[in-house]
Amino acid sequence: KECFTLTDEELCPICRNEKRNKKTIMVVENTRDLAAYEKTGKFEGVYHVLHGAISPLNDVGPDQLSIKELLARVGADSPVKEVIMATNPTVEGEATSMYISRLIKPLGVNVSRLAYGVPVGGDIDYADEVTLFRAIEGRRDL
Repeated sequence: KECFTLTDEELCPICRNEKRNKKTIMVVENTRDLAAYEKTGKFEGVYHVLHGAISPLNDVGPDQLSIKELLARVGADSPVKEVIMATNPTVEGEATSMYISRLIKPLGVNVSRLAYGVPVGGDIDYADEVTLFRAIEGRRDL
């Protein structure tokens, strides 16, 4: 009902958990992505599952995703301070991220995007140009 993940109850265990930070929402494309982030044990906020990404070639538009429901969660009188766009680093994922970002920013909510770059244990000479560019762009001080 709230995050649009799969559950057999009204609210999923994450949404029911009072210890979760309800001020931060991570937006993911599907429940597998949610499970992957949750497995890290590092994210203490809540999630919102879109159930796909905008893909004109596959006839998937914003109305087929749970974007309206996300906007309702971050609207007026909401405690949400940040929305983290965690869509896949594909053309569709980037388009979805940009579309949602343009809708949320005017509401006064901070919108961020996950950093992407060279994976741990990966060889730089096997990385594509976009991955290397993202790694340079997302660098941080040591």
